[in-house]
Amino acid sequence: MNISELTLEQKIGQMVMCGFKGLEVDEDITTLIEKHHLGGIIYFRRNLDNKVQTCKLSRDLQLISKKQTEIPLFICIDQEGGMVARIDWDDVTLIPGNMAVGATRDAQLAYDAARICGEELLKMGINMNFAPSVDINNNAKNPVIGVRSYGERPDLVSQLGNAQIRGLQDANVSATAKHFPGHGDTAVDSHHGLASVAHDEERLTNLELVPFVQAISAGVDLIMTAHVMFPAFEPEERPATVSRRVLTDLLRNRLQYQGIIVTDCLEMKAISDVYGVAEGAVMSVEAGADVVLVSHRFAEQTAAFEALVAAARAGRISEAQINASVERILQLKQRRQMDILPEVTADFAEQFATDAAKAVVEQICEKSITLIKDEGLLPLQSELKTLVIWPEVREHTEVDEPIVQKYTVATGLEPYLGDVTEYRIGTQPDADAVAAAIQFAADYEQIVIVTYNAVSQLHAGQVEIVNQLANSHERVIVASSRNPYDLNQFDSVKTYLCCYENRPASMTALAEVLVGRKQAEGKLPVTINADYPYGYGLNDSKQPIA
Repeated sequence: MNISELTLEQKIGQMVMCGFKGLEVDEDITTLIEKHHLGGIIYFRRNLDNKVQTCKLSRDLQLISKKQTEIPLFICIDQEGGMVARIDWDDVTLIPGNMAVGATRDAQLAYDAARICGEELLKMGINMNFAPSVDINNNAKNPVIGVRSYGERPDLVSQLGNAQIRGLQDANVSATAKHFPGHGDTAVDSHHGLASVAHDEERLTNLELVPFVQAISAGVDLIMTAHVMFPAFEPEERPATVSRRVLTDLLRNRLQYQGIIVTDCLEMKAISDVYGVAEGAVMSVEAGADVVLVSHRFAEQTAAFEALVAAARAGRISEAQINASVERILQLKQRRQMDILPEVTADFAEQFATDAAKAVVEQICEKSITLIKDEGLLPLQSELKTLVIWPEVREHTEVDEPIVQKYTVATGLEPYLGDVTEYRIGTQPDADAVAAAIQFAADYEQIVIVTYNAVSQLHAGQVEIVNQLANSHERVIVASSRNPYDLNQFDSVKTYLCCYENRPASMTALAEVLVGRKQAEGKLPVTINADYPYGYGLNDSKQPIA
């Protein structure tokens, strides 16, 4: 459709992306499409039950939109891989997350994984992925990025980020480099508050901005903003999302980015608590955003539409700027052929989780396991009575969603060890849970403790369990299953490995390293401390143990 044929309301609709509740089309999302001319939809786990349902939902939404306009919908998801994935069913391919990929140092595997992810998303009617995160994680206390980053070096992040951008877009799914200008060196989660990166312009140019510059060179379709303040670029106390100096002067003009600028969700407290969602939407567009994201609440979504239309009619946002944004949106939808409707074909199920796709995931996981230290406790001794302490994600955060995992490292160890018992704790065990775990472990000769830091630092209860058992038992092996920095909080652990995620493929790879069937090949993508710097890995050999 020619932009001259669109009303102001239709143009504004193209510039908004919304989420909704439920597994089926509901009244709210229908109203947003029919009344407000919604141009984009974001899926969350609440919308998705299985791949057939997802494909049919995507098709239904596109058909509702098609009754109003020939312009197809963006249908988007946060499918970063690893621990941040809205889709993690057994019959689809869940690719490893960024830090696991970073530990492999393998750009070809990074590309292959993203290509697989994109192909499977597109079959379900999802034409856009809010991935990859190209934030450089150089702050061990970062509560929201962590393993969502490839590592702490701009060259590694750029190389692997570009590989995954190419992989997604070669599958005809739009990739998104996020969170501009960089959310890696923060100690505040912008879901809950306003963070600031206080470095000078030289440092930001030579570090944080590098992966975004490279992503622009690679032709990334979208760049997502960070709700983070950057005083070097914006002297007023306002986050990048609502800063014209950041989005227009820096990203659009200085870095010459020609693609779509999309905001992170405006309902996050860094925006909603300071400006309100509706005003945040207007300020974001004033700053230079092409698409604003309002993920959850219907009232906030309709308020954002109305505020943007009112601001345009009042001249606060120029029609020329709106037209430029809409042109970018229409061009992308046409280039990526988003008007092609997804379909559940006779061989639909066989197109997912193929043997070739599984092999790529297995290779990444095997190459990512990183052995940091071992004082003679590996391989595990099969004749010893073995306990695995497993942390279960039971608390909901904006990054983590509670999941019950049937397959854990204990499952992976069972074929190789005679006597394996699993004891589950929460990621935030209280004093009673700590005492119970210590008591339960008393009779075991060999203990594997998996740790998982669901917040900015490992929860004190997990630390207490590790330190008490390490001091009272001879054979305690610790494996971090998210951020590798857990080691900094342990007093006397003799053997420590990093896995970067607790998904089944990674736990299989960990089990094979623990029993000596495979060598740990990974190299640290981040510095744990002075003794264990970036690039460190205890094993240099890349050959499996015979």
